[in-house]
This record gives sequence, structure tokens and C-alpha cells, in this order.
Amino acid sequence: MLTAVDHVQLAAPPGSEAALRAYYVDVLGMTELPKPPVLAARGGCWFRAGAVQLHLGIERDFRPAKKAHPGLRVTGIEVYAARLTACGAAVTWDDNLPGHRRFYSEDPVGNRLEFLEPTR
Repeated sequence: MLTAVDHVQLAAPPGSEAALRAYYVDVLGMTELPKPPVLAARGGCWFRAGAVQLHLGIERDFRPAKKAHPGLRVTGIEVYAARLTACGAAVTWDDNLPGHRRFYSEDPVGNRLEFLEPTR
């Protein structure tokens, strides 16, 4: 029986860790988690905000997915979108999901991210 999603892993190109840290910590407000030493040797970064964990793993032949993405629930979506915009991240609003406000953005390596907040 499934009980929860433990984490979502996204890919990133070699050498992108500094840009990922700046975005996921400074822009999104997440905290970096230490990786176990055997996994840290592979590169990449892990981040957490509350119960949400995103792992960014290094992929030599990296290409960001154009459609696949994590859906990240937020509170105060207007303020959160303004925060991303102020930090230089593009925000694209999408009103096609009934009962939600949502927008899409991309991390510094092109991974698509969905941010949503229920309106009910």
C-alpha cells in the first residue's frame, strides 16, 4: 500500500549545483539536505521544505523534460509568484485547473515546476 510520496527526483547537468542551490534555497526558500557520502560523490543536491523533498541528480546527457514536472502546493500563491518574478524567474499563469490558482516556472537548468494553491 502506498502511503506518501517520499521525494521527487529531477535531473540536472554536471556542474550545476551552485545554480541549483541559489535557486532552490534563495528563491524557493527550501533547505538543503546533506546527502549520504556515497550518494554525494555522484554530485547533485537534495532540498526540503516541510514534507516536500526535491532531489536533483546529475545526468551527463541532461535534457530538461518539456512536460513532466512536480506539482508543488503553496500558500499565498500571488506573493510566491511575485517572489519568483523579483528573483528573475519567469512565471506563466494557467487558469485551466478548476478549484486552483496555479503557475509554471523553470529552475535554472530548465526543469518545469508547477506551483498551485486550492481556491476552496
